[in-house]
Amino acid sequence: MRYQNATAYRFLAPYLLIFSIFWLWPIISSFLISFQATRTVPWRFAPTFNWGRLIGDPAFFNALKNTLLILVIQVPVMITLAIVMAVLLNSPLLKARGLFRFAFFAPVVVGEVAYSAVFRLMFNLDYGIINKLLNSVGLPRIDWFSNVTPAMAVIMIAVTWRWAGYNAIVLLAGLQSIPQDVYEAATLDRVSKLKQFFYITLPLLKPIIVFCAVLSIIGTMQLFTEPFLITERGGPGGGTETLGLLLYRQGFKSLNFGYASAIAYTMAGLAIAISLMQLWLTRDPK
Repeated sequence: MRYQNATAYRFLAPYLLIFSIFWLWPIISSFLISFQATRTVPWRFAPTFNWGRLIGDPAFFNALKNTLLILVIQVPVMITLAIVMAVLLNSPLLKARGLFRFAFFAPVVVGEVAYSAVFRLMFNLDYGIINKLLNSVGLPRIDWFSNVTPAMAVIMIAVTWRWAGYNAIVLLAGLQSIPQDVYEAATLDRVSKLKQFFYITLPLLKPIIVFCAVLSIIGTMQLFTEPFLITERGGPGGGTETLGLLLYRQGFKSLNFGYASAIAYTMAGLAIAISLMQLWLTRDPK
């Protein structure tokens, strides 16, 4: 038995070595860097320098507010939309279900840069298709990228478009794992389809919904591409700057690696805390 274990670890050794060098060590290193003042030469150990700045930095709290705003509004809307899409895809009345499943999953395959460029063109003030549609029904054009509220709405729409279909496919797998006997028994008892959805489907789908919600929370805390490309680096005036964008600006523009590392660990801590709270709130009562 010991010989078999040793053989297994020898096969795993190359992966564990690469994992330690390119994943484990950078995590430990960045944590140590967060306690150093990196704007001086040489770097010096200053435990409260970056973390103290974090507490009083208006730019950090602005990015935190924007990130949490997207989290509170966009994630529930996306999960709700994904549930509806999954139920429709699971319907036996739907024809060409394979085609629809591919269509809903396809946005994830599209490159982030490409789809961000398309969304920026769609919401362009002068020749974007969205403003042309508004004009066609008698509504005024909207300057989507010059005001904070519409710019934030564009980011939420873009993120929802990209990830709702992915979550729908995950939820569809959960729907198909629910035994049909439960629905047949409910039908025999003359339970309406609506009640079956709320009292059978949703409770049995709850673990998958929580899984999708946790992944979405983690993804939102890391949101970078959409505010960077669609609203041009978190504009207007930092109104759509997220924590991921602030981290990039501090680490790769200002070369303030210590402060960027502190922001990164704050993002990770918030994602873990919110996810754990989500799991606790949705736990099964004993």
